[in-house]
Parts: sequence; C-alpha cells; structure tokens
Amino acid sequence: MTVQTIIPSPLGRLYLAGDGDALTGLWLEGQTHFAATLPPDAPSAPDLPVFLQTEAWLTAYFAKRPLPSLPPLSPGGTPFQKAVWQRLLDIPCGQTVTYGALAESLQKDGVPACPRSVGGAVGRNPISILIPCHRVLGANGTLTGYAGGVERKRFLLELEEKSAG
Repeated sequence: MTVQTIIPSPLGRLYLAGDGDALTGLWLEGQTHFAATLPPDAPSAPDLPVFLQTEAWLTAYFAKRPLPSLPPLSPGGTPFQKAVWQRLLDIPCGQTVTYGALAESLQKDGVPACPRSVGGAVGRNPISILIPCHRVLGANGTLTGYAGGVERKRFLLELEEKSAG
C-alpha cells in the first residue's frame, strides 16, 4: 500500500510517497508530473521510517552537512527509465553531465539511447533531489528541462557548488 507525507524544505513543501519499505516518490509542489504515482487516497504516515530517513538526508543536504546514506529507493518506471535514473545516482554532488553524455554512457552498455529519450526519462524521475535529475544540463551547459522549474534547478546546483568547495 502506498502512503504519503509532506515535509518542509527551502524549495517549498516536498511530497513523499512510500510503499512501507522504500521511497517511491518525492515531488516538489507544482512540478511537472506532480505526484504521478501517488494514489489520491494514500493515507498519511509521517512517522514511516523511510520518510524519517529521507527527511534526515534532506536536512543534511540543505544544511550542506555530510550526507547520510540514501534511504531505500524504489522508483516505478520502465526498464529504460530505471537505467537512466540509476545513471543519475552516479553523478557526484557538485558535478553535472549533459543529456548527450548520459546517452553515450548508456549506449556503451548496449542500451539504445539518444539525448531526447534520456531527457524524457530524466523528466519522469519520480524521486526528485535524491535521484539528482537536476545535475543534467543541455548540450551547451544550459539549465534546461527541470520538472521542478529552472529556478529550483539553479538553487540546487548553486547549493551543491557551495557544498562541494
């Protein structure tokens, strides 16, 4: 059964969904595909251990403190989307990659991909911030295509830049 909670953040309210064991969704209020996998009748469970782990991780992240381990993540999606999201987890904090570089990385592992298909998968990432889709840039380094909005993407990248230094 899917449960949910809402937590505050410097970016506004964050909506979390979980299956009891893992985080299945994390959305910024108003983002594209907002709560796409969250049933409208999902009960609230703010004390669920995975939600408490997620909140602890986010608190450390926004405070620029050392990050604890990620909580268990279980994003629902196609095999291709999951392959892209796994690559996002490999992008270190404070660094960025392009959609094209992600596509090339997938191709090297035999996964048919192009920048546009990678962009589609990145845009459908159901676990914002923790699966760092904000670290993906356009071919010329532009801040493009963030479901939470370009200003929020800029905020996250600037936060990480200051944290990485």
